[in-house]
Amino acid sequence: METRPVEDTVSKVNDEVAVGSDPDFQRKWERWESKVWIILLIFTIASFAGLFGRGPLAKATKAAPDRSITVNYERFQRFGTPSVLDVSFDSSAIQDGKCQLWANDALTKPLGAQRVIPQPASSEVRHGGILYTFEAGRVPVSVEFQTQPSAIGNTHLTLQVPGRPALSLNVFVYP
Repeated sequence: METRPVEDTVSKVNDEVAVGSDPDFQRKWERWESKVWIILLIFTIASFAGLFGRGPLAKATKAAPDRSITVNYERFQRFGTPSVLDVSFDSSAIQDGKCQLWANDALTKPLGAQRVIPQPASSEVRHGGILYTFEAGRVPVSVEFQTQPSAIGNTHLTLQVPGRPALSLNVFVYP
C-alpha cells in the first residue's frame, strides 16, 4: 500500500498552522459583538446618569400640592445602602411652635428608617404609619430621615402634614 500525505485545502501561515476562514460566521460574530458593545455602553451611561442609584437621575424633589412640605430624596436606591430623605416644612405647616408629619409604614419597613434628625418631640403609631411631632423654633424647618432599604422593588411612600393634602413618592430599590 502506498501512503500519501493528506492534502489540506486550507492555507497555512508560516507553513505551520492551517488557518481557515468562514466569512458568514465572521459577519454574524461581528454583528453580535457590536450589539453587545452597544448594550454595555447603554448600561454604562445609565449607570453614570444615576438610573441605578447615586446620580442626577436618582435625585428628585417633590412638593405637596399646597407646598406645605417639600421632599428631596433618591427615587432609585440600592438594597442595604444608606440614603437620605430630607423634608422641609413651609411656614404654613407650623402651628403653635410645632410641626407634624405623618409617614406611612413604607418609611420604617421597606425603606428602613434608621435615624431622624432632629429627634422628634414625640412620635405615635397612627392609621398605618407614624405621626412625628417636631419643635419648630424658626423657619425654615427641615427634617432628615436616614434610611437603609430592607426590601427590593417599588415602594410607595406617603407623607402628610395633618389636615393638608398628602404627598406620594415612589422609590425603586435595586438589589
